[in-house]
Amino acid sequence: MRKYFQRIKETWKLVLLLFLIMLTFSYAMFQGGFVSWFLFYSFLPFALYALCLALYPVKDFKVERMLAHREFNTGEKIKVVLTIKRKHSFPLLYVIVEEAAFGAFSGIGKIGLAKEVYFLGFKREFHIHYNIENLPRGEHHFEGVRIKTGDFFGLIEKERFIALEDKILVYPSYEEMNYRSLLQQFDEGATAANERVHRDTSMSVGIREYQPGDRFSWINWKATAKRNEFMTKEFEQQRKSHDVLIIMDSILDPGFEAVVSFTASITRAVLRQGAQVGLLTLGAERVMIPTRGGDVQQQQIFYHLAKVQSQSNESFGQLLEQEVFLGNQHHSLMIVTAKFTEELLDKVSTNFRRNGSYIIFLVKRELEPISKIERNFITTARSRGILVKIVHEGHFAETFSEVMGG
Repeated sequence: MRKYFQRIKETWKLVLLLFLIMLTFSYAMFQGGFVSWFLFYSFLPFALYALCLALYPVKDFKVERMLAHREFNTGEKIKVVLTIKRKHSFPLLYVIVEEAAFGAFSGIGKIGLAKEVYFLGFKREFHIHYNIENLPRGEHHFEGVRIKTGDFFGLIEKERFIALEDKILVYPSYEEMNYRSLLQQFDEGATAANERVHRDTSMSVGIREYQPGDRFSWINWKATAKRNEFMTKEFEQQRKSHDVLIIMDSILDPGFEAVVSFTASITRAVLRQGAQVGLLTLGAERVMIPTRGGDVQQQQIFYHLAKVQSQSNESFGQLLEQEVFLGNQHHSLMIVTAKFTEELLDKVSTNFRRNGSYIIFLVKRELEPISKIERNFITTARSRGILVKIVHEGHFAETFSEVMGG
């Protein structure tokens, strides 16, 4: 439909141009005199240029987009280079070049998507360099490039949209933090774990970074020499106790980006300690990433966190209740949410009475206060033996710096 109206508009302007030429010529013929012919000959070059422009094929333009890479972290800058080429050197007064985007990228035009006016002249090739600052998390799409040109008076306008699809992936931001297993936290006095960690030192299954309290005999000297930092052996029961399943609340909330950032931070921290981690996101769609370890697992979780959206208005407590398998898990559970409700408290109290350990992380934006209602729920939760830790964006590193008391 848009193309149909565009053709009608172009035809009408061409008819108008021809009418103006005939009008000025008729005026000069019938009026006579210097002034009338001066007006006609003054208008004629502009009119002839507009006629030639109407015949000029804008399909002559070709566009290439160059990106240094296609994966970024939140807040980084992307440099984009557009190369516009054409076969014919017909003089163009101006060219407007505009990047078109859709999806999550379409909302950031104000911070950098190109829309520039260039006085091209006879040039057959030119380059556009522009930056997009402070990339937001998500999968962002370039749709194509729109090129516009016209004559001196705007009587003839030519436009072409060149499809040039591309996409970039922006991973969530994260903060460096030192992870300490929940069982280790319990043993230090936060609460009594149902079962102490028993390490079978005869069965080493891997290595991890040294932690305060590790025995001298557990140090793996060969790995320490390679990495230039102390590495200790990890044993069978020890690894099992360190396995973590993160349950992330994907319900619509203003603090969702802080939740994603904290989930990314704690995932990275757990994996750096040589433990295994899995992720379950509950919201508009349910996504489960099984518990594994290593760099590949971090890449898989970060990829999902880059694309996950907060689009559901369902109750997180109700979604959590449907995950009946969680009651049979024997590794640590971490529930990450931006809102602590009475319903969530009741569901956790009812369904998570089992062997193992779990904690609720209440994630808030940097300056966001805890509401009085949430504080009351947190007090009730702790009276029932449920660990609740309040963390603020920008201070994730303090999460495990002290015994978990909130």
